[in-house]
Amino acid sequence: MTKKPSKMKDFFSASTENPLKIAEKEKLLKPKSTEKKMTMRTRQSTKSAEITKPMSPKELKPKPKPKKKEDSKMPKKPPTAFFYFLEDFRKEYQKQNPDVKSMRDVGKACGEKWKIMSYEDKVQYYDIATEKRAAFDDAMTEYKKRKENDEDQGSGDNYEM
Repeated sequence: MTKKPSKMKDFFSASTENPLKIAEKEKLLKPKSTEKKMTMRTRQSTKSAEITKPMSPKELKPKPKPKKKEDSKMPKKPPTAFFYFLEDFRKEYQKQNPDVKSMRDVGKACGEKWKIMSYEDKVQYYDIATEKRAAFDDAMTEYKKRKENDEDQGSGDNYEM
């Protein structure tokens, strides 16, 4: 009984075979280019076999964390001195230039005037802003006390002996 030589043994003993036969055998053993692409696709995307596009830099950025829920009872921060100046300036500017409706133009003119104003002219707006800021600070401390009391009462209600 004689054993049949295995195909692999045939392949490796190809040095005596015709070079064209060797090339055909190598062609059979190499994966086809489409098969190679399919394996690449399945590695990239497990959901489908479609070719995936390279990710853009925007897609590579981490997703922003969800924002905290704002408490509607929390006092709002007061505006700065510039915004109090802006209120007065808008009124004067619209009286002098009734044809200008663009907020952009009003804002630019206001910013330019604020830059050239002396500190003595700005003091009245800074005083208003500091008063409003002090009132905000008081309201904020009161809010924090109320919030702490609510949390303490809420946790005490759940505990029973």
